Amino acid sequence: MSTGRTVAGRYRITQEIGRGGMGVVWLAHDQVLDREVAVKEITFGPQVSPTERAILCERTLREARAAGRVDHPAVTRVHDVVEEDGKPWLVMEHVRSRTLLQLVQEHGPLRVDVVARLGLDLLDAVAAAHREGVVHRDVKPDNVLVDDAGRAHLTDFGIATTTGDSSLTATGTVLGSPSYMSPERATGQQPQPQDDLWSVGATLYTAVEGRPPFDRGDPMATLLAVVSDHPAPMVHAGPLQPVLVAMLARDPQQRPTPGQARVAFDGVLHSPTAAAPAPAPPPAPRPRPVDAGIQVQRFDAADLRRRAHDAKEILRALTDRPASTPTPPRPRFRFKRRWVVVPTLLLVLLAAAVVAGGIWLVAEGGQLLGG
Repeated sequence: MSTGRTVAGRYRITQEIGRGGMGVVWLAHDQVLDREVAVKEITFGPQVSPTERAILCERTLREARAAGRVDHPAVTRVHDVVEEDGKPWLVMEHVRSRTLLQLVQEHGPLRVDVVARLGLDLLDAVAAAHREGVVHRDVKPDNVLVDDAGRAHLTDFGIATTTGDSSLTATGTVLGSPSYMSPERATGQQPQPQDDLWSVGATLYTAVEGRPPFDRGDPMATLLAVVSDHPAPMVHAGPLQPVLVAMLARDPQQRPTPGQARVAFDGVLHSPTAAAPAPAPPPAPRPRPVDAGIQVQRFDAADLRRRAHDAKEILRALTDRPASTPTPPRPRFRFKRRWVVVPTLLLVLLAAAVVAGGIWLVAEGGQLLGG
């Protein structure tokens, strides 16, 4: 679509500001209220069936309803939904910002205090959503807008679920972005608020380390790593490491609540060393650049469960030693010990012989003098 077009007789398109797997976001001018807005256009590829088109349209309306229920400064507001060309367009608050993904791609790992500040905003955003019965399900760096003041704004409720709504996802499938999908969602369990907390932890991990915690290059391999592996060791996180590790716990019941995590981030933010440059980490292989094409993907839930179970069994077989397996004895280093003991004994015997010889000479000399 060319710039200069007016949507719904009101919103004049000026430029493209974002593009993802489900649409294009345009900067537009609201000619009625004389303000800038962001307009999300749903795009249909040639392979999209009429049924899938209907689902995408309905999902856009659900996104508007879900985001419209959450009133918080850290969540981008939805102003309107209009229809043009037989599809809905989402009119949203325009935040002069860059995505967290863009910042990490350009600058690498962000400072600890910057990430702690973003963490406080994201925790407030998901807590506000959860109070309204909304689970975002797709918190990731590409859905976090960072304004000029360094504040975070959570956007794109495209696959969010709302209490009381029926699912738009086909039975037996899972939607999400592999690197930022919680272990329980990766195995097809029902969405819950703890999912968003895990995704916030993975997003902040990426911000402070410059790479996702479980990236394996391939979507399915990444999901299996989420289910079976520990996150890659952190080298830049410093005082953020304990809270990030807790947020990325596999068991959702072991994760902190948003309030508990908020206390931890606030403590890091007000630490006297929070803004100090982190010590240089030990040399390590150059990490893979953060993926610029993070998109929502569809997975078969049964296949995920089967693969996750297989991965866990393999991991258990590799890490668990049977109780009956004897521990191999430690080497006794007899050879080295012999080369120490034998010379010592020889020296002792030689010394004894010298002393005995000396005593004999003294005795003999005394007899000669006496005679």
